[in-house]
Amino acid sequence: MASTFTTDESRNGTGLGLAIVKSVVEAHGRVVTVESAPGEGARFVVEIPVRQ
Repeated sequence: MASTFTTDESRNGTGLGLAIVKSVVEAHGRVVTVESAPGEGARFVVEIPVRQ
């Protein structure tokens, strides 16, 4: 049976990791940004402020 969420059937998982990260980060008033290039992969960035 194929997973409803993943786009890569060769891996075990649900493909929900990034969606969960985005929800948690946004709940704290922050954002997740992405940098990508075709054929080179992607970089996801979560900026967390340092407490003073």
